[in-house]
Amino acid sequence: MQPATPDHPEPLQAYGQPAGGWGSIKAVALSVVREGAPLATAKALRQQNKPGGFACVSCAWAKPAQPHLAEFCENGAKATAWELTDKRLGPDFFAGHTLAALRGFSDHALEAGGRLTHPMRYDAASDRYLAVGWDEAFAAIGAELRALRADDPQSVVFYASGRASLETSYLYQLLARLYGNNNLPDSSNMCHESTSVALPQTIGVPVGTVALEDFAQTEAIFFFGQNVGVSSPRMLHQLQEARSRGVPIVTFNPLKEVGLLHFANPQSPREMLTPAETIISTQYLQVRNGGDIAALTGLCKWLVEADDAAQAAAAPRILDAAFIAEHTQGFDAFAEQLRAARWEDIEAHSGLARAALEQAAATYAVAGAVLGVYGMGLTQHRQGVANVQMLSNLLLLRGNIGKPGAGICPVRGHSNVQGQRTVGITEKPELAPLDRLAQIYRFEPPRTPGRNTVATCEGVLDGAVRGFVGLGGNFLRAAPDTERLEAAWGRLQLTVHVATRLNRSHLVPGRAAWLLPCLGRIEIDRQGSGPQTVTVEDSTGCFHASDGVAEPADPGLRSELAIVAALAQATLEPRAEVPWARWTHDYASVRDAIEATWPDVFKDFNARLREPGGVPKPNPARERIWKTESGKACFVLPPAPASEHAPDVLRLMTLRSDDQFNTTIYSLDDRFRNVWGTRMVLLMHPDDMAVRGLAEGDAVLVHGVADDGHPRRLPGLRALPYDLPAGSVAGYFPECNPLVPLGHHAEGSQVPAAKCIPVRVERLERATP
Repeated sequence: MQPATPDHPEPLQAYGQPAGGWGSIKAVALSVVREGAPLATAKALRQQNKPGGFACVSCAWAKPAQPHLAEFCENGAKATAWELTDKRLGPDFFAGHTLAALRGFSDHALEAGGRLTHPMRYDAASDRYLAVGWDEAFAAIGAELRALRADDPQSVVFYASGRASLETSYLYQLLARLYGNNNLPDSSNMCHESTSVALPQTIGVPVGTVALEDFAQTEAIFFFGQNVGVSSPRMLHQLQEARSRGVPIVTFNPLKEVGLLHFANPQSPREMLTPAETIISTQYLQVRNGGDIAALTGLCKWLVEADDAAQAAAAPRILDAAFIAEHTQGFDAFAEQLRAARWEDIEAHSGLARAALEQAAATYAVAGAVLGVYGMGLTQHRQGVANVQMLSNLLLLRGNIGKPGAGICPVRGHSNVQGQRTVGITEKPELAPLDRLAQIYRFEPPRTPGRNTVATCEGVLDGAVRGFVGLGGNFLRAAPDTERLEAAWGRLQLTVHVATRLNRSHLVPGRAAWLLPCLGRIEIDRQGSGPQTVTVEDSTGCFHASDGVAEPADPGLRSELAIVAALAQATLEPRAEVPWARWTHDYASVRDAIEATWPDVFKDFNARLREPGGVPKPNPARERIWKTESGKACFVLPPAPASEHAPDVLRLMTLRSDDQFNTTIYSLDDRFRNVWGTRMVLLMHPDDMAVRGLAEGDAVLVHGVADDGHPRRLPGLRALPYDLPAGSVAGYFPECNPLVPLGHHAEGSQVPAAKCIPVRVERLERATP
């Protein structure tokens, strides 16, 4: 491992190849070589997302009942190589590095050091992590947690990243509630909480309605703010099949992402040996950052007015009038608002021409079944909840919820983030089965709302949060307002991190701090009853079994579930009703407990565990049963467009590179955008560069413009011209997180609005010729 060094970007040029193809194969090969352990990785890849194998530790895209020969994508393969690396970070490494020195390393360099092998305790006197035994660590952490609980059980937060299994997550939420709080923020708070808030109001469920088989029956697909080539490349198989049937794909995204332009299937000899490829998007609309509601308003307005004209001419209706009458409410008010909307306002706010929006609406109007697919490009906005509800409105206009080939499809990132919510990881007590937990485990669960991500950050800043337990993830780096939060983090009394690799969050310890290394999901988890199976939930609401296939990185590693159970036993009073030891011995008994807690959702869970394609979770909206207050699907009126900023203010969106998974940076390259050897770039429209006197490669200083008394500045970026809408700029996550104010979040869901951050940009120095 080496400290970060100054970055020198090469000139930006258009990437001339499709997603997939030889470029993907080369990227996977480089990743495997970089991480080592090629034989173990190759063996594991053959079993990835397949029966008897393991569920990918990268994205949460659905697993088909009949898997492909290689049921993994480029990013999934990189994640597997990353976990099965032969690199190790043991006690000797930490003995040679203070935390102050390690904070000078880049995010990439920190994680590139390899797998953690020993439990570690922070020693303030030497500013180093020191190796400790497991029993010592659990006893000390338990004592700290008991002391904090005696003072105020609300002062400790139990954070979960989206990777822990259903079994581990169930134990984790029970630990928190037995401890005395609902402080269970998770990565949903940072990404799809806008979905979880929006959809119950419109269709009565907090998740999407699309099953994998709907892609084979759809007649049109509309994409909004989801980069399939980076975030969920296995979906490209479904998109390629749809395109082979002539299905149009209409994409709304500020940047032209390669995966949504063209794809060469690495499993197709014809496409690998010839110039053949599949054009993915049939129409690509580069919507302005923050312009999604305006764009969706334009689509809906055209449909309503076309339907008005059809009725006046006694022609066939454009809208599904029978569906609207039987299954929805609020249509009349929604239609009136659309009729009153002005096209000049829609064009100005969306950045799109009326003709382009009308063309997309006409495509939608003639399709009998339409899928609406979206990602964080809709959710991470001030109006993220309203964005999702406008997409729902669009689908309801033609009955595209609850019929084959149609539905709304939020694409989750972490491989089990949706499943964690299903088994109780939520700060909202009304969403957890507290009465059932009280009955089974004979205690009174806390009924006070817990802290989500934003509230956790607020508690760290004002001192109300004194302890933080992190089940995976890199919270301090992923959260908004990074510099303010990091400055306050060291005041915490206790920090505990369960992790596989070292990351930035581990280097800002509380007064008492522990680092607990765990098994990865790909590794064989041997407990008293033998090798264990865990389960996860995919983006389409199907539960899948996952079995480790590789030997552990170190014989002393413990599973996430075993660590959570041991922490609970060290912290809580023994209760006969809560069999932590038995659960650790046999994970099937945890699944029995999950079924007992949610008998309708997990009926016959252990018996059905290995059903091909997964065990589907009940989804009333798929059956056109609306669990809303009115018993009908609801049209929701969109809010007025957000007020415009001053002319010199730009809208910054954060991005992931193709060599990245969330805060994990596999390399400093982004081949799809032709950015090499650096992540410290700001992608800008050439006109915005010209106005500010910027040339390609100039160093710039980016200022946040929030008027909250906290100046935010990010130096060290280089301006690069790029094809994106004027007024919009883009930079990488998490490097740009210091510019996201804690209060700049989605209304109603508090998801950090990282896709539309108001900033100013100024030149620092001219690039060297």
